[in-house]
Amino acid sequence: QVQLVESGGGLVPPGGSLRLSCAASGFTLDYQVIAWFRQAPGKEREAVSCFMSSTNSTVNRDSVKDRVTISRDNAKNAVYLQMNNLKAEDTAIYYCATDLKMVWCGSTWFRPREYDYWGQGTQVTVSS
Repeated sequence: QVQLVESGGGLVPPGGSLRLSCAASGFTLDYQVIAWFRQAPGKEREAVSCFMSSTNSTVNRDSVKDRVTISRDNAKNAVYLQMNNLKAEDTAIYYCATDLKMVWCGSTWFRPREYDYWGQGTQVTVSS
């Protein structure tokens, strides 16, 4: 059974940092894509970053590309989203997602419907 579990959210002041975790189970993260999305109250879910585990490379949303880094821990079968210089507009619930057949962050990586499996989300609030 495929499961994704996010953690690491919280309340941080503007300019602060957070590292979000996405722990995968039910499959071994060796070639699949892990994508990060977020959803703010009253807004649609939007893509943040897409990680290709086969190449350890990433595609990022333009508005965050200079502020996010993705890493992995093979022993824990987990992917991490490091977010720096957080802004109020980063406040949202953050989700990780995967589709076991997707191996590249292609031209449609930003569409939520491309992913079959989702975590429950972790809240990130940026406020002073």
